[in-house]
Parts: sequence; structure tokens; C-alpha cells
Amino acid sequence: MKILVVDDEEGARDLFNTILTDEGYDVSLANGGEEALSLFKSRPFNLVITDIKMPVMDGLQLLQEIRKMGSKTDVIMVTAYGEVESYLKAMSLGAAEYINKPIRIKELKQIVHKVLTEQRARSGS
Repeated sequence: MKILVVDDEEGARDLFNTILTDEGYDVSLANGGEEALSLFKSRPFNLVITDIKMPVMDGLQLLQEIRKMGSKTDVIMVTAYGEVESYLKAMSLGAAEYINKPIRIKELKQIVHKVLTEQRARSGS
């Protein structure tokens, strides 16, 4: 399973990379929405995990762009600012999940597993 992690904070990217790689996932990293969109256009991903608050293109804009491309790829939104408004917007745009920072490793693993399991069930594989 290929996962794209998008966060403007290097420490957060490294943490996600370590956790998800240890779980056996093929992880790619992007430091912002524009880099993520470029990677997304060049190869398929099963899942995108993106921070919401980033300069230039935030996570909500990235999710909108992914949907404009017609992609149904699951997207998990991550934020240190658990605002109801951003949660509602993310979910209305089709986000699969919404996680608050600080990330709890066990919770992250469970959510990623749940989203990917639901995805496999939808695709019938």
C-alpha cells in the first residue's frame, strides 16, 4: 500500500514515515501541498495523510485539488488546531478521517488500518 504524507514540519513527516514504514507501508513524503500534488499526479497512492495548516497550499486545498482530478483516493486530515469549521469542511470535501495532533501512534495505526480495510472492501479486493 502506497501512502503519501504531507506536512510542512520535517519532524512530523519523519514521525509518520517511521511509524508507517515500520507497519510495512510504502511511504512518500511531501513538504507541502504543491509538492504533494506533483507527486500525486505522477504516481498512484492508496492513501494521503495531510496536515491542514501549511503555507501556500493547505491540506483542504490539496484535498479539493485531488477531488477536482476525479480521484477517490482516501485522505486523512491532520491538524494541531481542532477547529469545528475545518473539520466540517474536510468531511464535506470527502476526507476519510480527521486526526488531532499530537499524534498518538496507536491511534494513527488503527485509523490507517481502518481506512485501508474499508477501501479494500469497497473495491472488492
